[in-house]
Amino acid sequence: MIAATVQAVETLRYTPAGLPLLRLQLQHDSEQLEAGMNRKVQCQLPAVIIGEKANLPLQSGDQIKVKGFLAQRSAKSTQVVLHIQELQRIQY
Repeated sequence: MIAATVQAVETLRYTPAGLPLLRLQLQHDSEQLEAGMNRKVQCQLPAVIIGEKANLPLQSGDQIKVKGFLAQRSAKSTQVVLHIQELQRIQY
């Protein structure tokens, strides 16, 4: 799972098949071990939730953990989007 902060939430839309679709912008910050050394990792990642989970009340600033898969935004785009399949709120 990837921990992230929700940076932006677009308006809920629907796919042509009628499924709810929610686009998010996520900010990930962590420290990872690479080649025996600590490395600070920061990135922004576009994400999408399709289906019932798209109805979850998310807002900018929410801390979440997500799991899913990466795919191209569309057949004509090489931009990568995280398709969220599991989502948990991080409680402090």
